[in-house]
Amino acid sequence: MKTVKVAAAVIIHGDKIFATQRGYGEFKDGWEFPGGKLEEGETSEQALVREIREELDTEIEVGDLIETVEYDYPTFHLSMDCFFCTVKSGNLVLKEHEAARWLTKEELDSVEWLPADIGLIEKLKVT
Repeated sequence: MKTVKVAAAVIIHGDKIFATQRGYGEFKDGWEFPGGKLEEGETSEQALVREIREELDTEIEVGDLIETVEYDYPTFHLSMDCFFCTVKSGNLVLKEHEAARWLTKEELDSVEWLPADIGLIEKLKVT
């Protein structure tokens, strides 16, 4: 099974966490943390800065690694480095997502998360 290496940004502002809803592909309408695939020679942090700039027209500061999620989807294995991030500049413009929300820890269960994100959600509720 092929492994897909991605990085995800858990963007924090005050007591809220930024969640995005996929607007395309196999997992359309599922909720996730923004980010994307690493390109050749890129670190997870570099990939996140690039992806958030491309997808959300925003500059972020990448902070601490929360965890690396390992998840088996039916057709591939996902290895996802998840980092706490903050916005340096920009307004989080949705270019590829169909919706976004700022959620408190208590509201994290109010959206349908993609399977690989569910374990991370449980961890975020207690941090």
